[in-house]
Amino acid sequence: MPKKLIKSFSYAGAGAKYALQTQRNLLIHFIIGLTVISFAAWAKVGLIELAILVLAVFGVIVMELINTAIEELVNILSPERRKEAALAKNVAAAAVLLAAVGVVIISVIILISRWL
Repeated sequence: MPKKLIKSFSYAGAGAKYALQTQRNLLIHFIIGLTVISFAAWAKVGLIELAILVLAVFGVIVMELINTAIEELVNILSPERRKEAALAKNVAAAAVLLAAVGVVIISVIILISRWL
């Protein structure tokens, strides 16, 4: 493997490790997501439904990582408290919340349809 590619994976791994160690909500989303996916697999949902759940769960995790990156960048660019900085952080957090609500809705639809 080319050295640049290996370094890229190393940087991504370091970012994931940092986020998992410092962002409580990321860990919560990760654990709940794995639980939902495991439960869906146990309930023997179809492959398409399982793929949708996996995609949705990973969407929330990706949104949480982007939120973390935005928060860190805002902290660098605006170390003092500013209304605009808080707004940027709040909007990024809202994106994560909406993605998480979407996963809940998708999970309920898929899992309830399994029992009906």
